Amino acid sequence: MLPMFAIIETGGKQYKVSVGDKLKIEKIDASGESVSFEKVLLVSDGEKTTVGKPTVKGATVTGKVLDQGRARKVIVFKFHSKTRYRKKKGHRQEFTEIEISSIK
Repeated sequence: MLPMFAIIETGGKQYKVSVGDKLKIEKIDASGESVSFEKVLLVSDGEKTTVGKPTVKGATVTGKVLDQGRARKVIVFKFHSKTRYRKKKGHRQEFTEIEISSIK
């Protein structure tokens, strides 16, 4: 039997989650508290799967905020040969780490 899982949408991305999972998502404004996701696209309990149109009515996924931070720096380097064009730029994406506590 498969464990219960859900597919949620946050920050323009979709994540497959189950209870106890830890994941890094796009930064949300919540620190040291629980957070709830109402955009649940699919819920499966191992036997029955419910697909939303576009979301599942009454389904929520709750999680606990573990950490807020910034990812490692990504270097963006642009170069055009023969024209002396060089441009170096760095980017650090902000994230929120959460742990899924329940799927209802």
